[in-house]
Amino acid sequence: MNKILQRRFVDQILVMFGRESKKPEQITERAQKVHELKRMTNKAELQAAKDAHRAHQEKSHKWRNRRWATLIFANLLFVVSFALDIQILEGALTASRFIGFHLIDLNSALQVMLAHKHIITNLFIGTGTVLVLWILLGGRTFCSWVCPYHLLAEWAEKIHLWLAQKKLVTDQPIDRRLRTVFWLVFALLAVVTGYTVYEAISPTGIVSRALIYGGSVLAMLWVLALLVFEVFFVRRAWCRYACPIGLTYGVVGIVSPLRVKYRLESCFHEGDCRKVCLVPHVLDTVIKGRAVDTEVPIGPDCTRCGLCVDACPTGSLKFEVKGLSKLM
Repeated sequence: MNKILQRRFVDQILVMFGRESKKPEQITERAQKVHELKRMTNKAELQAAKDAHRAHQEKSHKWRNRRWATLIFANLLFVVSFALDIQILEGALTASRFIGFHLIDLNSALQVMLAHKHIITNLFIGTGTVLVLWILLGGRTFCSWVCPYHLLAEWAEKIHLWLAQKKLVTDQPIDRRLRTVFWLVFALLAVVTGYTVYEAISPTGIVSRALIYGGSVLAMLWVLALLVFEVFFVRRAWCRYACPIGLTYGVVGIVSPLRVKYRLESCFHEGDCRKVCLVPHVLDTVIKGRAVDTEVPIGPDCTRCGLCVDACPTGSLKFEVKGLSKLM
């Protein structure tokens, strides 16, 4: 990895913690040639090429459908295992046991150990399998492929976008650094109070437990209030600006071999990918003139949801395992 790509990698990590993305100071020579060629291309010819691509591009929901099916199956497996007492997947997303293997959410384990102020051996062991899994898949894959609140928020976002199209609501973005602040605040609260404050209000845990065991009215009203806030005021507010789980798993997935890769040469910079992206700041590299190389992996804050892969009319965004061919 040359110095330019190393710098890009560091910038992506800083963006994950809330820094605003910016135009790169250095670009590889091969990327400069592609950018220059695009600047020289006649606008009419470029628009004609875009229209031709769009005419032959069928709207795909391949990765979205796979993701929804996986998320629903994983959460239903908890429900069915409890209802039929078949002990396949016991517990809830915060802490569970899959055919005898203990699985503990990394953020939940961290909160508990901070509250108790020492490393709890059983919790530490229970996170091992989960840690390896999300290192391989990319930490924030959990958010879009497993988290039940994420699916509810995604549907709420569709309502928000419909209302925005009717000019009934407008999105009010918040400083993304707030998520890092919340992570620190919840960690500090656990240390000071000796109680896992975040777990009490986490919509991920609340929805997961409600599906399996039934939820309290007060807890479900809190989740409903979050969704209403996201529909009428701030699009995907919890996932983008508050949830410490996403930041924890983003850090875990920094070195993940599974990622979405962007290819500059075939991109027409239509912006379709950024419109559908659940965390659009990770796609700053697709903005015209931003790519530091002809091929750039998307940063660790990417949820690997696949919406950008489905939306890209030219196939410039693809899933890839590092060192292996693309997954299509």
